[in-house]
Amino acid sequence: MEDANQLLEKIERIRNEMMQLALQKGFQDKEVIGLSQELDKLLNKYNRLKRS
Repeated sequence: MEDANQLLEKIERIRNEMMQLALQKGFQDKEVIGLSQELDKLLNKYNRLKRS
């Protein structure tokens, strides 16, 4: 299981990737939306981990 620090690193990596791609392809691009959804899942996982 991932710890909080590993999750934060993954969150930052996905966030940066998503922003770079969004600047290149636009915020409505399917790949950007997919990364956004992945980021949402990671953020939810991080929040659940911090609450427990």
